[in-house]
Amino acid sequence: MSLLQLTGVRTNYGPIEALRGVDVHVKQGEIVTLIGANGAGKSTLLMTICGQPKPASGTIIFDGQVINDLPPHETAKLGIAQVPEGRRIFPRMTVFENLQLGATLGNPAHFDEDAAYCLDLFPILAKRRDQRAGTLSGGEQQMLAISRALMSRPRLLLLDEPSLGLAPLIIRRIFDVIADLNKTRGMTILLVEQNAYHALKLAHRAYVLAQGQVVMEGAGQELLANPEVRAAYLEGGSH
Repeated sequence: MSLLQLTGVRTNYGPIEALRGVDVHVKQGEIVTLIGANGAGKSTLLMTICGQPKPASGTIIFDGQVINDLPPHETAKLGIAQVPEGRRIFPRMTVFENLQLGATLGNPAHFDEDAAYCLDLFPILAKRRDQRAGTLSGGEQQMLAISRALMSRPRLLLLDEPSLGLAPLIIRRIFDVIADLNKTRGMTILLVEQNAYHALKLAHRAYVLAQGQVVMEGAGQELLANPEVRAAYLEGGSH
């Protein structure tokens, strides 16, 4: 059974139809990735799942519950956490205060354990614990954004362009952590990523979005080897 199921989802920005009848499902314990060009609707899909914007039509079901009309704070309470594009950490707050904020919806009894886990996952954050988040490097801010989301112990982690603008070494570390979260914690992950090679290599399954529609889907390795996908998203790209 799917943990997340989108059926015929359409989302509008005013007169512009950003999603045009999207069908996507994510099973418990899977890593599913969405690839596609800029403007394909990938980020809109993640934001629609979280409740902002709401879908114009279609159905979004999370763990058997229709969540179409829920506001973002209610979807978060169900166990959906998003690491947004651009990170959106709180720059004037310290690293540790950002983690505390991420734990707002979590069980206070787990706070010390979860904070220790995140600081162990990204040791550089332990060194920066009392530093203002706005003074961190781009890679450190991405690590903090992921850690902040993990503090709520999500059942579904939505990652929007986690490698964007980062150095290759940091990108490898981020993807290693995503794989580890799935393997050791069984975390279910829906990943939006421009770096198609890394994303498809990591994913159990993948969808290709174009102009607000799913145009292709399959196993990650299957799409990685697909000539059309290679020509559109991999040729000449950074591996």
